[in-house]
Amino acid sequence: MTEFKIYTKLGDKGETSLIGGLRVPKYHERIEAYGTLDELNSFIGLIRDQKINKHYKKILTEIQSVVFILESILATDPESKTARELPVLSEKDVELLEKEIDKMNEELPPLRNFILPGGHSTVSYCHIARTVCRRSERLVIKMSGNNIIDSLVLQYLNRLSDYFFVLARKIGKDLDADEIPWISNA
Repeated sequence: MTEFKIYTKLGDKGETSLIGGLRVPKYHERIEAYGTLDELNSFIGLIRDQKINKHYKKILTEIQSVVFILESILATDPESKTARELPVLSEKDVELLEKEIDKMNEELPPLRNFILPGGHSTVSYCHIARTVCRRSERLVIKMSGNNIIDSLVLQYLNRLSDYFFVLARKIGKDLDADEIPWISNA
């Protein structure tokens, strides 16, 4: 197996390559979209490193793997034929999130108000992951105006942000953290 060097010096002039070889500026919409997913993946790792239920850790590890798949999808030049086979996103990935959301929701009180993020640092990390996921979703939607993007990518990101919202509530409940409802002054 060939060892990869961390630095290649190819990006020193503000460009990088998509999978397939196309050189693009580092501010290109694809780079912005998959870079935001990379940021999300780092926050998921931070959540996984907390003292949380082993089941959550297992699911978060699976999610991180899928986020890497999403990154590879977005990092691929849609006009090229890649020499290597890339991993694919599946409807089962979306279904896993839905199952997990439903299972956690069964143990939570009904939501009657918006809630203020916080109550415990782990809960806050989940909310940060949720908001980074939403930003990623917006960037993919913006990018898809010029490119063909599998609708499953958007469906997964939409469901993933929902997952982080419910995970925040469930971890808050597990930790007996206060869930503070937002009360409008209107």
